[in-house]
Amino acid sequence: MGSLRSLRSVLSVTVVITASATVFGDVRATRRDADVLRQKVATINAHAASATKQARRTTVTENEVNAYLVYDAREILGGGRLSGRAVVDLDAVRKEKNPTSLLDPMNYLMGKVPVSAVGVLKTTNGVGHFELESAAISRLPIPKFLLQEIVGYYSRTATNPAGIKLDDPFALPARIREIQVERGQAIIVQ
Repeated sequence: MGSLRSLRSVLSVTVVITASATVFGDVRATRRDADVLRQKVATINAHAASATKQARRTTVTENEVNAYLVYDAREILGGGRLSGRAVVDLDAVRKEKNPTSLLDPMNYLMGKVPVSAVGVLKTTNGVGHFELESAAISRLPIPKFLLQEIVGYYSRTATNPAGIKLDDPFALPARIREIQVERGQAIIVQ
């Protein structure tokens, strides 16, 4: 279970959206792809537990990610660019936030809808940073602050009640030093 959490924590930030969703990838994912990724995660975690100075590279394909995760890693676009999509419950987000103004966009958003985001993942020396390029709810562009409300709601924990901040750098888990995003795959360097 710990290996699942490690990969989810890396990829959830890279796709920005940390809500439950169904997979909508263009490529058909198989059970075998999910099993292959599960084995790779176990290898990544085993390497994290051993003290070694030799770098290890693990390639994770788009098919494997789509088959494995419960939310959509939609496309690995290359050049560090990623896009992700998740179905989120905006009623739950709005209820938690409790909008106070008629001009608050959360007053007009409701139901379970697809939210998508595109951005660039930059990683170095065990630290990652995601730069958002665009976000949308059901193909309607939304501002960054609105995506932040959604991500914050779905990523909060007891130790981080405000959730993930889109602009904050984050430590990569499992002694991962770098993630190189190429077209259709990501290479994890430990």
